[in-house]
Amino acid sequence: MRKWDYLLIIIMLAAAGVIWLFYSHGTVKNADQVCARVDGKEIGRWSLYVDDEIDIDTEFGHNRLKIEKGTAVMVEADCPDGYCTEQKKIGEKGGSIICLPHHLVVEASGSKEDTSGFEVDTIAQ
Repeated sequence: MRKWDYLLIIIMLAAAGVIWLFYSHGTVKNADQVCARVDGKEIGRWSLYVDDEIDIDTEFGHNRLKIEKGTAVMVEADCPDGYCTEQKKIGEKGGSIICLPHHLVVEASGSKEDTSGFEVDTIAQ
């Protein structure tokens, strides 16, 4: 390998490190609830601090979300692939669970009054 090959490898590794830092620290911090949306419309919001199992029934199908010890995970879905039940837990540091067949997105977020969160239906005019 030539000197330029080593330099290119170092630059690529540095770029990958910067991208990783951006994405790993760009998530919501101190989320205290989860918000469920179907086709971008909010259908429910639940506290991460109240252990519960929530049945989410929509025109596209059925999901069951389990909230326990400050985290949420999809434990049941009647969609054909069930990938949403294999996704990691979401919680205080943010994250999302997505069920494409049911058009469902469950995201960890701050309180509804928190303007630093994300509101899909809010459009600045």
